[in-house]
Amino acid sequence: MYTSLLTTLDNHILTITINRPDKLNAINATVMTELDAVLDEIYENDAIRSALITGAGQKAFVAGADISEFMQVTSEGMALAKRGQDVFFRIENAPKPIVAAVNGFALGGGCELAMACHFRIAAENAKFGQPEINLGLIPGYGGTQRLTQLIGKGRAMELLMTGNLLDAASALQWGLVNYVVPQEELLNKTRSILDLINTKAPLSVAKTIRAVNTVYNYAVSGYDVEADSFGECFKTEDMREGVSAFLEKRKPVFSGK
Repeated sequence: MYTSLLTTLDNHILTITINRPDKLNAINATVMTELDAVLDEIYENDAIRSALITGAGQKAFVAGADISEFMQVTSEGMALAKRGQDVFFRIENAPKPIVAAVNGFALGGGCELAMACHFRIAAENAKFGQPEINLGLIPGYGGTQRLTQLIGKGRAMELLMTGNLLDAASALQWGLVNYVVPQEELLNKTRSILDLINTKAPLSVAKTIRAVNTVYNYAVSGYDVEADSFGECFKTEDMREGVSAFLEKRKPVFSGK
């Protein structure tokens, strides 16, 4: 179905593998188009409860954008950036959790892709960075914004202006990733968290994502969104099931209704 992605659906978790190992899984126009298409699947297919994104091989998650394409679009740089931002916004605002399993280099557009996911789990060999400054550029897919949100202004400024890389241990210390695990345990660790999330009420998960994301939207009151989302959840069958299960001292079985 895809030429640059591998996808498998198992136990309601869609695994998306960016499959250009000879290019260290660099993002080109095809990858971006196919990521957009697979997001349609995530949004629309009820069999998919969550997703993880990783890279093929052991060296790279995504080692950046495919620089060879840049010289072909020098007059359309803003359009290139907007296209990437639009796709990554869809990841960030997806109503189902999308987690990055970072198995190596996550640089430039790869770091931006990982940061667009709802959270990140890193292999011990992972390295993060926004080295666009070395090309006379800045990040274009949301990197200046999300890196600052995740690690703070001072640290983001340093990384963005030096182009230095961040190893997995430092990424954990700085709050960029949630866990660091041996590479052979990376996918199992990611799936174990998603398996747990998948037992929760789907609408509650979606509303959690929406409410948390409004923290960074200064045009919207996050507290109002939270109250509205709470009210919507309060009217669902899943809320009644969750409360009944709690009172009856049993595990809830949510239906997504």
